[in-house]
Amino acid sequence: MTRKRIRDSQVQAAKIQKHRTKSTLTMSRIAESGRWAVKLVSLALVIVALFALGAPAQNGNQVILADVEGIIDPAVAEYINTSIATAKREQATALLIRMDTPGGLDSSMRSIIKDIFASEVPVIVYVAPTGSRAASAGTFITMAAHVAAMAPGTNIGAAHPVNIAGDMPDDVARKAENDAVAYIRGIAKETGRNQDWTEDAVRKSVSITSEKALELNVIDHVSPSVDSLLDTIDGTSVKTAAGRTTLKTKDAEVVENPMSFRQRMLHTLANPNVAYLLLILGFYGLIYEFANPGFGLSGVGGAIFIVLGLYSIQVLPVNYAGLVLIVLGVALLIGEAFNPGFGVLGAGGIIAMTVGSFILFESPLPGLRVSPYIILPTVGVTAGFILIAVRMALRAQKQAPSTGAEGMIGLVGEVLTALTPRGEVFVHGERWSAESIEGEINVGEEVEIVNLQGLHLKVKRHSEAKNMEIT
Repeated sequence: MTRKRIRDSQVQAAKIQKHRTKSTLTMSRIAESGRWAVKLVSLALVIVALFALGAPAQNGNQVILADVEGIIDPAVAEYINTSIATAKREQATALLIRMDTPGGLDSSMRSIIKDIFASEVPVIVYVAPTGSRAASAGTFITMAAHVAAMAPGTNIGAAHPVNIAGDMPDDVARKAENDAVAYIRGIAKETGRNQDWTEDAVRKSVSITSEKALELNVIDHVSPSVDSLLDTIDGTSVKTAAGRTTLKTKDAEVVENPMSFRQRMLHTLANPNVAYLLLILGFYGLIYEFANPGFGLSGVGGAIFIVLGLYSIQVLPVNYAGLVLIVLGVALLIGEAFNPGFGVLGAGGIIAMTVGSFILFESPLPGLRVSPYIILPTVGVTAGFILIAVRMALRAQKQAPSTGAEGMIGLVGEVLTALTPRGEVFVHGERWSAESIEGEINVGEEVEIVNLQGLHLKVKRHSEAKNMEIT
């Protein structure tokens, strides 16, 4: 029996060893297969990456579209710069800037023009849609384009320089005008366009229609749509920073390149109406915080709005006399709220704020001024807010407290158990432990609360009750 058991054990051990060997071989084969799979996947990814890097996007037959609407400001300058970089990276045949602008900041305009002249990708400026304009800074940018075009019913010009700080002395104004003339003539000479008209656009603020601009060689084409413009300019030879190139825009894919969230936010802040409303909302917050101190939320919000408003006006032709009049008007309205009288301060505040709002931004172009439809309701709401809301807040501060310990003082109650000097009184629908500070007070008499210590009242005879007793 012993030998048999030994043989059985040896046979069983051999089976187990054989099974372990098979398992080891299987695991080894699985691991080897896994390594080969990883190698094949890695090789495939490398091949795909090489093809992606080496192949031009859409064979270069695409046009990047950048939409510019509103003031030419630092956000727009950054947007054009990134759009040119995108067009170059995507190997696009051109960058198309569809523009509608009343003008803007000189430094931002010059930055855009530098980027256009330094671009290796042809830049097309298209003033569109119908009803749009390329005024002031927009005229300079259009003149700098490799291809300049306008939609029917658009206009270009009115490029006289406007000082961002308001009126300039005559000699300084002449210097600024001469500098702008030299700059725009140099641009027109570089792009082969009408230099004499560009000088008139600066010195005389002339503005012309798209058809007249084509006739005077101010622009190259008048086209009703983007597709028709791309078909028209196909095969045109233009000179870029990289040298001469021929446009291949027929049937090109138009790829929109919108502003980033940050660029849109900064661009929105440069709107005159937005700048004005931000300043007014900032005044609201600060005034309410001073009149009704609390957690500081309205004060912090007001300060943020004012900072954003100040950022906005730095890119606009602000008249600081208008800003001072607005602040003076708000101050006069506050004075009326604190010292209500015959309404002289309030009327003066409304007049000062209205006049200041209309002259806050100096520009011959409506797009660079605050809309009357914004000013009149805003002045009315502001006057109402200060004269009504602030006055109510001040009145509430002067009222005696109606809750808590302070709210109990002065209430009148009835004695339930004789105060000798301690007892109970009935006040405000409740029984209270009370102590008389005027000696004994009988049941049923009226008492007035003079102090509260914890849940114990200090009382005295009610003055009216005293008078009745004397009578």
